Amino acid sequence: MSEQITSAKAMARTVRIAPRKARLVMDLIRGKQVGEALAILKFTPKAGSPIIEKVLKSAIANAEHNFDLDLESLYVSEAYVNEGPTIKRFRPRAKGSASPINKRTSHITVVVSEKEEA
Repeated sequence: MSEQITSAKAMARTVRIAPRKARLVMDLIRGKQVGEALAILKFTPKAGSPIIEKVLKSAIANAEHNFDLDLESLYVSEAYVNEGPTIKRFRPRAKGSASPINKRTSHITVVVSEKEEA
């Protein structure tokens, strides 16, 4: 009566990229087959591509190693970027004033699942 696990997850927390930039790349791979998603990430010239590719490869490895899922039937079922802690800095400006600099971070999550054959 054990329930069959059909998904695996990988997370990268406090990654030094703005969530807005990472979400642009994440929207490209959501719902795609893992092979297609890896190809898209490999040829997307955005800063978030290598980071998200690494998380996706980790989710695929988790699916294969921990849950014995079939790699051919895997697809990206969930992919989202949440905001992490913001590192706050100040830049000196004219006349002794200062401007804030917010260095934003992201929590990146990718879930891969097996397609159910109907």
